[in-house]
Amino acid sequence: MADHVKRASWLCEEIEKHNRLYYQEAKPEISDKEYDKLLKELVDLEKKYPELANANSPTQRVGGAPIDGFVTLKHRLPMLSIDNTYSPSELKEFDKKVCKGLGNDKPSYMVELKIDGVAISLIYENGILTAGVTRGDGEKGDDVTQNLKTVGGVPLKLNTKNPPALLEVRGEVYMARANFARLNEQRVKEGLDKFANPRNSTAGSLKLLDPKLCAARKLSLFAYAIGAMEGIQVKSQTETLKLLHDFGFPVNSNATQLDSIEEVVAHCESWNDKRHDLPYDTDGMVIKVNDLAQREKLGITTKSPRWVVAYKFAAEQALTRLLNIELQVGRQGTLTPVAHLDPVQLAGTTVSRASLHNDDNLKTKDIRVGDMVVVEKAGEIIPYIVRSEPSLRTGKEKPFVFPKVCPVCGADVVKDAKGAFYRCTGTDCVAQLKRRVRSYAARNAMDIENLGEEIIEQLVDTGLVKTLADIYKLGLNQLANLERMGEQSSRNLLDGIAASKSRGLARLLTGLGLRHVGENVADVLARKFISMKAFAQANEEELAAIEGIGPERAASIRGWFANTTNQELIESLEKAGIKMDESVSTVAASSALAGKSIVVTGTLVKYGREEIERRLRDLGAKASGSVSKKTDYLLAGEKAGSKLEKARELGVRIITEEEFEKLAGS
Repeated sequence: MADHVKRASWLCEEIEKHNRLYYQEAKPEISDKEYDKLLKELVDLEKKYPELANANSPTQRVGGAPIDGFVTLKHRLPMLSIDNTYSPSELKEFDKKVCKGLGNDKPSYMVELKIDGVAISLIYENGILTAGVTRGDGEKGDDVTQNLKTVGGVPLKLNTKNPPALLEVRGEVYMARANFARLNEQRVKEGLDKFANPRNSTAGSLKLLDPKLCAARKLSLFAYAIGAMEGIQVKSQTETLKLLHDFGFPVNSNATQLDSIEEVVAHCESWNDKRHDLPYDTDGMVIKVNDLAQREKLGITTKSPRWVVAYKFAAEQALTRLLNIELQVGRQGTLTPVAHLDPVQLAGTTVSRASLHNDDNLKTKDIRVGDMVVVEKAGEIIPYIVRSEPSLRTGKEKPFVFPKVCPVCGADVVKDAKGAFYRCTGTDCVAQLKRRVRSYAARNAMDIENLGEEIIEQLVDTGLVKTLADIYKLGLNQLANLERMGEQSSRNLLDGIAASKSRGLARLLTGLGLRHVGENVADVLARKFISMKAFAQANEEELAAIEGIGPERAASIRGWFANTTNQELIESLEKAGIKMDESVSTVAASSALAGKSIVVTGTLVKYGREEIERRLRDLGAKASGSVSKKTDYLLAGEKAGSKLEKARELGVRIITEEEFEKLAGS
């Protein structure tokens, strides 16, 4: 073996050893300068001898070449959310449900810190990192593999000589407070605005198109769970954490196994103050049933597992001054007052803005410009104003008065006859347009991939998009001239725009944003009328007679279609090739599931939750949330819970995913 090959091999082993000592054990043996020297030597060797470089080299952590954009990957198993509790009594109620579900089995709990970061999934095949994905909507997320390779503590290969065929590791990527402070100091020096908090900075860093920039942010990882796996078995959370540590992952040392809910409560409350001494942010504790067999028995609901719960720390409050109130204009013209506050530290972040919601909220709480106000964070995430402090007034405070004209476009502002909202009546308001484009392009509507907020801002500000139909007139040269939009990114966006044309009537109605017409109502209307033409011609009485519509919603729909601007929009979209009907009638009519009430439980292989519900609607079936005597079928996936038991009790027919596909005619 040549000397340079031996040296490179030794450097790789030495650097990975020091990575484990630093990120896993928190016991570094060398200084940062010495570490950087080793890494630089390896980088130089790989430049001189390119055959030495490979995807598992520690040099990958400094970041590779920039990428054009992110693709979406489906999770092998859904990344479900977990329920929250906010008091000892709620924790005890969780324990009661667990004990009831387990019968004679007694649970033991693993209590871990809830790291305030970004949830991710890491896929290892035969010990090698092949993909890293954000949580996304739980069913699918963004492929951020190249950025995750730069995150401290993410092994590029597992620390074992006998790796499993497949291992999905779940964890939290976060930014330590010291690194967050350093990052903001650097931004100030460069004349840039400070980032709001470590969590948002982490999320933004993982979505950077240049991995080198992500590497400079110094993100870290804590691993806490295993998802899909082949070739290994674990029986408890205790074993899971040990295995993750042995494989080379940083595991938070503040994990404690407790045998009673009283111990759990005491342990959680003991962290309420101690957490502030940690070098990273936390927003609560996570309580998990330790035994995996017991978890299997408890099962999951449609949204979250029954064997885990988060205990959120009591919300922190702060007193600060309300300096000013500005108005934000929504997609339907709603004016939302937003408070600008004298910046104040709250739950580890600086708060300078908070929504005031509407005029009724301002009047009910008697909030005035210049007031001293009490600010709190809902779930330690969204800041809001709890109350004003009238006793601290000086006499200079002024009640806020909504303007008579829109602050953006100058059109008249009117108040809802029966509501608390003021609305801009302008038809050319750019603020409304930006919101409408965002909603139109959203995943649950027309799902236009790569049409993000920054691009929308530029498209509207430059006048390239003045109506929703203008999206379909965009060309390659126009897009390529926008900031941060190269030729490949522009092509990707045009592909996303083209793909959106075939979404169908239901999703088009969702995207158009008619008042009182959300996703579910849009589906009902699309199934009823099939075509946009038939829907547009329906009178108020016909609409009001449809279940779930009613007179108020019917009047709103007719008002929308009576507007000439909206009529022209529909014509323009149709000319652009947008599908104006819902292709469900022939399929639904011939489907064995048409008119059937179906409940879905457990994890399906082919479908996410939203996908299966849409599939059922397309087949003319009703997707129900609970099992009753009127239920025709229970579609049961893996880890089905109490709904399966209830279906058996009531004699409801239980079908597998394969049986469902046969009934659906797939």
